[in-house]
Amino acid sequence: MSFKTIGDIQEPAGKRALVRVDLNVPMKDGKITDDTRIRAVAPTIRELSDKGAKVILLAHFGRPKGEVVADMSLAPVAPAVAAVIGRPVAFCADCIGEAAAGAVAAMQDGDVLLLENTRFHKDEEKNGADFAAALAANGDLYVNDAFSAAHRAHASTEGLARLLPAYAGRSMQAELEALGAALGAPKRPVLAVVGGAKVSSKIDLLENLVTRVDMLVIGGGMANTFLAAKGVNVGKSLCEHDLAPTALKIMAAAEKAGCEIVLPVDAVVAREFKAGAANETVALDAIPADAMMLDVGAASIETVKAKIDGASTLVWNGPLGAFEIEPFDKATVAAARHAASRTKDGKLLSVAGGGDTVAALNHAGAAGDFSYVSTAGGAFLEWLEGKELPGVTALQA
Repeated sequence: MSFKTIGDIQEPAGKRALVRVDLNVPMKDGKITDDTRIRAVAPTIRELSDKGAKVILLAHFGRPKGEVVADMSLAPVAPAVAAVIGRPVAFCADCIGEAAAGAVAAMQDGDVLLLENTRFHKDEEKNGADFAAALAANGDLYVNDAFSAAHRAHASTEGLARLLPAYAGRSMQAELEALGAALGAPKRPVLAVVGGAKVSSKIDLLENLVTRVDMLVIGGGMANTFLAAKGVNVGKSLCEHDLAPTALKIMAAAEKAGCEIVLPVDAVVAREFKAGAANETVALDAIPADAMMLDVGAASIETVKAKIDGASTLVWNGPLGAFEIEPFDKATVAAARHAASRTKDGKLLSVAGGGDTVAALNHAGAAGDFSYVSTAGGAFLEWLEGKELPGVTALQA
């Protein structure tokens, strides 16, 4: 994939840079509880500001569905952005029209301005041509630094990139480079670890991965469906028995593609789903009819570690067990820490993201040592599924 970055902008001083960022941060009682997304886009904002560009931030907040909703205003976010980037951030109560034009006209080189929630306008999510043109009227160039919204063909994520010279921000650049290294042109062997509750939510993901990776570890509740399809009695474990044909189809596709599917070889079972529940490790053919599999056992953990040792590239999505509840977090923690150690030693390129993955890696204390951890959620999953991301496609040079 070829795309321009903000480093390619010629003479940015004085230019109006419309920068799409993700400021959809969690908020409680009017206060931001996690500024991770703000910190992610801060380098792009600072770099453009330092080079003298007029930095005009476009973002959404919540799902107002084209209506002005007071508690979905970005006004309270402006001071938080200012605190993170270390410079003032002005705010305008609309993202188009006279108010926005006036606010932009008042900017000096290096100033930062946050415009109101783009989703207060119905044509944002419809990618309306007139709305995109109204946004473009206030800019000389466009920067997309919101990979998390790149799977949506909205006016501020796709339409604008067709109207103005378009560039990737530093966060977007890091994401695309990490994803390219993981599956675009990876160093082999490539291992994918996919966990989570249900196969039904990850069919596209699994079908794509078996054609792209050399080894695929399946964990979590998903593994139960595959085991049941192979004739294992999984007791009262979470299992989509009706998807047995789908599981068999995926395993057949993997065999045809030369992808090794790795399933649990033992199980940690309990009769109730709660912290500290009485549990035991059993062989797959000894899962009690009244028990449920909540994690994989020591033998399975060693198998996963061995696969990590044999890989040069790792893509991780989802936990191996019910990691939220001790002691059913052991497999996820052990495998994550092992992958982090291999990465730290320079023996593995590791990219992770989507769903509960970030929480699981943070729980294991391993996220900081992975090569790249994406917080993009849906966009990361759609990329893993092999789908085109409109906001990324629009940036391609």
